[in-house]
Amino acid sequence: MSNLWDLSRLQPNHAIVMPGDTIPEMFWNAVEQRAGQVWMRQKKLGIWHAWSWTETGQAVREIAAGLISLGFARGECASILSNTVIEWVLTDLAVLSCAGVANGIYPTDAASQVHYLCEDSRTTILFVEDDEQLDKALQVRPQLPGLRKVVVFDMEGLRDLADPDVLSLDALRALGREHLARQPKAVEERVQACQPQDLAILVYTSGTTGKPKGAMHSHRGLVFSARGYNTLVAQDETDERMCFLPLCHIAERMGGEYFSLYTGSRLNFVENPETIPENVREIAPTVFTAVPRVWEKFYSSVMIALKEASALQQAAYAWGIGVGTAIADKVLAGEPVNDWLKVKFTVARWIALNNARKLIGIHRARFCVTGAAPISPELVKWYLALGVPMLEVWGMTETCGASTGVPASRIKPGSIGPAADYNEVRLDPATGEILVRGTNVFMGYLNLPEKTAETIDADGWLHTGDVGTVDADGYFRITDRMKDIIITAGGKNITPSELENELKFSPYITDAVVIGDKRAYLSVIIMIDQENVEKYAQDADVPFSNYASLTRAAQIQDLIQSEIDKINQKFARVEQIKKFFLLETQLTAEDEELTPTMKLKRKLVEKKYAPQIEAMYG
Repeated sequence: MSNLWDLSRLQPNHAIVMPGDTIPEMFWNAVEQRAGQVWMRQKKLGIWHAWSWTETGQAVREIAAGLISLGFARGECASILSNTVIEWVLTDLAVLSCAGVANGIYPTDAASQVHYLCEDSRTTILFVEDDEQLDKALQVRPQLPGLRKVVVFDMEGLRDLADPDVLSLDALRALGREHLARQPKAVEERVQACQPQDLAILVYTSGTTGKPKGAMHSHRGLVFSARGYNTLVAQDETDERMCFLPLCHIAERMGGEYFSLYTGSRLNFVENPETIPENVREIAPTVFTAVPRVWEKFYSSVMIALKEASALQQAAYAWGIGVGTAIADKVLAGEPVNDWLKVKFTVARWIALNNARKLIGIHRARFCVTGAAPISPELVKWYLALGVPMLEVWGMTETCGASTGVPASRIKPGSIGPAADYNEVRLDPATGEILVRGTNVFMGYLNLPEKTAETIDADGWLHTGDVGTVDADGYFRITDRMKDIIITAGGKNITPSELENELKFSPYITDAVVIGDKRAYLSVIIMIDQENVEKYAQDADVPFSNYASLTRAAQIQDLIQSEIDKINQKFARVEQIKKFFLLETQLTAEDEELTPTMKLKRKLVEKKYAPQIEAMYG
């Protein structure tokens, strides 16, 4: 976006219409309309490979026909255990084109979790990415009598595999071509048999408070949401998106795959999770959706690069971000930006801000979208000062993604915006809990009617578990999760998420869990940002031999204390953090303390580190 104050290109294009009452019907209409246009791109071995709509359709048709030839029946479930790759999308659309049910499994899940999810969903066909994921499948296959076949995307290292119930995706496509030669209309007949009210996908919750629950979404709900998103987000066929979040999460499945299917925007897939920073600079998405963890990481990278810059570069950035902040203040206040500020901003971009944007890879972005977790208002304002509006959306797996969204015309940092046009949102008058009602709300939890009844009341209102407020303009704010509100020993109600968001704004802190329920004061468990803290230690000549010794170093303890001291200044004395503990283990998504979306599980962390917590209270 060339002008921060020009919001004309941020208005949703209501003219986009892609007919279809089910996801496969919508997809095949898109294939016919867009034909040779590029839909997806993926980089492999240093080369970008493009997939047109026609090529995508051919692959989906062959995979679907292959499934039919294997006896995959309407309403049966197929699961996908893979990172975010193009084959994930092809397989998902093929399963849906068979009138089947598609379920995603996080590639970081352990074999025991794969077993539970396949058993709970009654999976009959399991798609896996490579030999690593195949090992998990083979480990649990004996305990899954309903699992008939395992299909592998990447057969590298598996050429000599001789297992009659394991085949490659290429082999499945070959079976599909043979089946289509005999029954040319096999896939079309299945697409026609698919009904809007049918179960389409399962999205399992992250299981922060027990075993994952399978949220059921119908074709009607998915199509309704895709059309609804088009009233919320400005996106069309000219846009480039980056596809990198897990496709088994509702954010990328709905906001990435299905919304791009509807609007025709291009999906660019990263090489692997480690190459995201490099790939985003190459792709330079025009519309960029990510979770706060990503936006925090980008901010940290700019702050670290700034420390290594020359005095002149630091001065140029300081002046430039000052100009950007002055404009951001006016935009947020709804005031006009005068011509002199516009001139200064043009200069600021030229001498400093463009470099920061290119370092992140958002130099072409008209706007950014953030969701899935709370984000610091200061971070939203910083991106706005760079000239890239950040729009916060809020929703959950059960609402098919976004239920509220901040419009570009009136950004309020810290707010999740008003209710989207396609659903109702209100507060429970007794508890302040946010309630949602609409066609986008899920069908219920698979095999758990009692949990469904607890979540959706008799009037159709979904009880989200989030507590919030709403202002005179209809903008909602999340104050906390109902179960997470802290009541100190002195009777003070404290919302830990506010403190945690401020802590995560530090380039040295990745995540935090504030403790203090029934306690005399607040303490916090912190997960450091390894890369940035290691860089600090090296620059300051702090000796360390491994991750644990790094967290124990006195200088690092002092560094984190100084970050906490800065944050404490923003809060009343009773809300200030008195003590902290640094996690001494470098956590990954495979560790039980983290959800697959890399958020610390509050209850589990409190239980696992109970001795360290007690030590903070003496």
